Amino acid sequence: MGRLQKEFMGQKVNPIGLRLGINQEWRSRWYATKKDYPKLLSEDLKIRDFLKEKLFYSGVSKIEIERAGRLRVIIHTARPGLVIGRKGAEIDKLKEDLAQMTGQGEVVIDIVEVKHPEIDAQLIGENIALQLVRRVSFRRAMKKAVQSALSGGAKGIKVTCSGRLGGAEIARREAYKEGSIPLHTLRALIDYGFAEAHTTYGLIGVKVWVFKGQELVKQTPPKVQAEAGVEKVSVAPVPPSKPLEIKEVKESDHAVDASPS
Repeated sequence: MGRLQKEFMGQKVNPIGLRLGINQEWRSRWYATKKDYPKLLSEDLKIRDFLKEKLFYSGVSKIEIERAGRLRVIIHTARPGLVIGRKGAEIDKLKEDLAQMTGQGEVVIDIVEVKHPEIDAQLIGENIALQLVRRVSFRRAMKKAVQSALSGGAKGIKVTCSGRLGGAEIARREAYKEGSIPLHTLRALIDYGFAEAHTTYGLIGVKVWVFKGQELVKQTPPKVQAEAGVEKVSVAPVPPSKPLEIKEVKESDHAVDASPS
């Protein structure tokens, strides 16, 4: 009989979900009962889809949603001027659309500027996908994104494109990697992004991993420790150990008197 072969699914994990609570934050921050949870979750998905579609050319990196009495939407974008509009006309229109969609009277929208879009994984992926739709060579688009990220301060980047690359009949996957991408290091600041390119010959997926450095464990300041009632424990330093002294042993010390008494 032939040898049994076990096939396992891939064990890849989303880098952002793996680091929640360590150096990443939840994209939705609210609490709901079991009855209201499905409704609010579906509402969050609709809000994100609506904003991503409406603000596609504004370079939206991520959308955060908070619910604490009222709905608050935080939009991280590389082009805040396009989102706000002239004299705030565009953002007022967004507030009206979201209020009508969610049924809430007041919706707060905050705009946060992405200062370094060249090392933002989501924006890199969307830029590559947009170039693929415009029939730019996928190798050229991927190499240009890698070079821009490294020159922008990233310590490592990995870009993967999969699908009918170049219009080939057989789908394949190609990747480019520069620098280090420590996916198993939890304190590593790794940004992840995914985008899709709807081309005339099919759908092409783009995944981007960007390594921005390591964030060490933050120590609690003494003032905060005192307010929390944490007592400061002083530990005496351990003195350095002295080197062992090796004494020479003479033969006379071990000599045995064998003469009869």
